[in-house]
Amino acid sequence: MTHAAADTSTSAPIGDSEFDRDTAVTPRADQPGVYDAELSAGWTIISAVNGGYLLALVGRALSAALPHPDPFTVSAHYLSASVPGPAVIRTEVVRSGRTLSTGQASLLQYDPETGAEIERIRVLASYGDLDALPDDVRTTALPPAIPAYEHCLGAEAGPAPIPGSTAIVDRLRLRLDPATAGWAVGAPSGKGDMRAWFELADGRDADPLSLLLAVDALPPTAFDLGLVGWAPTVELTTHIRRRPAPGPLRVSITTRNLAGGFLEEDAEIWDSADHLVAQSRQLARAPR
Repeated sequence: MTHAAADTSTSAPIGDSEFDRDTAVTPRADQPGVYDAELSAGWTIISAVNGGYLLALVGRALSAALPHPDPFTVSAHYLSASVPGPAVIRTEVVRSGRTLSTGQASLLQYDPETGAEIERIRVLASYGDLDALPDDVRTTALPPAIPAYEHCLGAEAGPAPIPGSTAIVDRLRLRLDPATAGWAVGAPSGKGDMRAWFELADGRDADPLSLLLAVDALPPTAFDLGLVGWAPTVELTTHIRRRPAPGPLRVSITTRNLAGGFLEEDAEIWDSADHLVAQSRQLARAPR
């Protein structure tokens, strides 16, 4: 049975938080649908920029480019590792309908040696208005059974990280379910599960764009399988089901199959009102 989380911080208003500043995009006046962005070093794992952060940043550009405000389904292919620094996002409106609009976007960075553009991530997404959806819910899904917030484990409970290797940890407030945190002390369960409470460190309440970050913010389930190392995302599809209620989120991720050097991660995100607000599946390379 889940329990309400402790009130741990003062909430930062949406639009005035570190996440909003670091996912800001600036439209080019002379190039419609093209946006400039700065990939922050604060969202890196080792030297690569986190895939969920990239998805949220591209998602913000698509929110500006499309006639509908909210991501409903976002599918991303990660083509090369992004690095902190300038980036450009090129968007295209594929179709604009009454209740859904579809667009695509590519995030690119410049090669400092050649000056050529390198595509980092390509996204196809459908957007709508979450506030216009009907209230009818018929589901067999249940919130994950995570212990109370104060009984879960923060970053301070694990081994000391390599300095500068996990900058994203400082941007988040993660509390891991002890049942899925044995890998941190050399005792993985072997089940391929990861569960945690999730908040942004500055207390900003979740919205649809930050859900795109949350689906890829926990440690890889490969750690619980006893495989430690970088597990880069190949493809990630996220469904946003409703606008989350204020308060911390519960994230549950499961891997059922690792084969041929690849594994899937199936994620569910639940809000403080026990609503299923997002689901995702990603394919990742297993750590070598």
